[in-house]
Amino acid sequence: MPGKDKMYRYDYLIAGSGLAGLYAAYRASKYGKVAVITKQKVTDSNTFYAQGGIAAVTDEEDTPQFHADDTIVAGRGLCDPVAVDILVNEGPLRIKELIAFGMRFDMDKGHLELGLEGGHSKRRVIHAGGDITGRKITEFMISSILSNPNITLFENHRILEILKSDNRCLGLKVWNHDNDSQEIFTGGNTILALGGASAIYDRTTNPSTATGDGIALAWEAGCEIADMEFIQFHPTTLYSKDNKSYLISEAVRGEGAHLLNARGERFMLPVHPLAELAPRDIVARTIFSEIQNQKINSRNKENFVWLSLKHLNADRVKSRFPHIYQKCSELGFDLTDQIPVAPAAHYMVGGVKSDINGLTQISNLYVCGELASTRIMGANRLASNSLSECLVFGYRAVEHSVSQARLNPHHNISNQTFSIKEFYRDEFLSGFYNYIKESIASIMTEYTGIVRTEEGLRKALEKITNLKNEISALKLTSEYYTHTAHFLTSTATLIVTAALAREESRGGHYRSDFPEENSLFKKHSLQQKNEELKHTI
Repeated sequence: MPGKDKMYRYDYLIAGSGLAGLYAAYRASKYGKVAVITKQKVTDSNTFYAQGGIAAVTDEEDTPQFHADDTIVAGRGLCDPVAVDILVNEGPLRIKELIAFGMRFDMDKGHLELGLEGGHSKRRVIHAGGDITGRKITEFMISSILSNPNITLFENHRILEILKSDNRCLGLKVWNHDNDSQEIFTGGNTILALGGASAIYDRTTNPSTATGDGIALAWEAGCEIADMEFIQFHPTTLYSKDNKSYLISEAVRGEGAHLLNARGERFMLPVHPLAELAPRDIVARTIFSEIQNQKINSRNKENFVWLSLKHLNADRVKSRFPHIYQKCSELGFDLTDQIPVAPAAHYMVGGVKSDINGLTQISNLYVCGELASTRIMGANRLASNSLSECLVFGYRAVEHSVSQARLNPHHNISNQTFSIKEFYRDEFLSGFYNYIKESIASIMTEYTGIVRTEEGLRKALEKITNLKNEISALKLTSEYYTHTAHFLTSTATLIVTAALAREESRGGHYRSDFPEENSLFKKHSLQQKNEELKHTI
């Protein structure tokens, strides 16, 4: 037994409590004992705050091919057609299973009520509770998890390290915040569903937990990391001067809301045939440009544009978006009139490279959800494809794992199996961690936001390197706060390095010094520890 660490042994380890993790845990419970390990509370996930819904073909006037075409158009030439085909064909199956299991989605005259969002040519976005789909489906899955005798939930547990031997994942080293101690979890298969990294930006729609831990963990373990330059900025979050962003769902524009500049003009009309429903990268970048123009050419120097619903039926707005309406009212705004909005970091399009079953380059280590790069999203995620991806690839990861050789969770693990580094936590260093986090957020927002340049990206790398040096100077390789501060700098470095190497503009990556797409970069960026970045088809 390794040192004095408490050890847990399970058939499956699921890290993360968003829809991908919870659904994978539910599926895995059919094949053995499952541990669900989550950084804070089980509800602290991007899924819980997702408003829009799940994109899946359920209407007879729609087809999987239409859905695939929309996904590929949004992905700007970098979608894998095989992975997209899996998503659009298996997504409806997973939805039917959820409904049969008891999940209730919003209905209209006996049929699923379907919403329209940016980039979709058909109404195909199903939702629950009007505008709280993520919360409804998360609560549904949580109730299933808590009542399942094969699943144990570990809240307030943060992953410190992926444990492996001979390129096989053996388990996870975890910090238990409740007991302030290190613990070891071993498992026959490990599925990482730790979400994205958009909370390393100042303005973000993500919960504070979404700081890219999964990326840093997988990078350190030797996994390939793909397409990290593509960060999707949600075009419409309620603007506040303190950078606290509240998401205004894409579905609001799907119902007919207009974007207006300081002069009251619909500025999206001349930009794209779909106007306000253009793909997110185009809408976010256009809003950014309007805000910059306002600062230069208008008396209105505010850092926002207006989202106007005053031309829509007020009762319909209140019934379709009850929670958004309530939140806006609490903050002094009337959703049935017009509200100030600005873009915010929302979704990590790239991630840990996996195959079509979620398997990484390390045996018995799977990824799914936002953390994974299955190459479905290409350079820009189509709205509401993410929850569908969680279901489809959470399912595939578990089903694939059943056929693979795996470690018996009761295998005798000794100190010789892998190096056990004993972590400790010095609460005095919590301030240092917060300093690193705030510094990274400032750097990423200023230099690696919606519009990027070589000069800015090089400044970002220089500043991040300086922060790394400050961490290294402490020489505390086993201390909790410095270790997790290193996660932040590692993830930020991967994003900036990939953005610097991509000398073009495509999807969620826009370089003002290279404003056009370049066919030479119709490739994926790949980064791996101790290797040079490369671009591959």
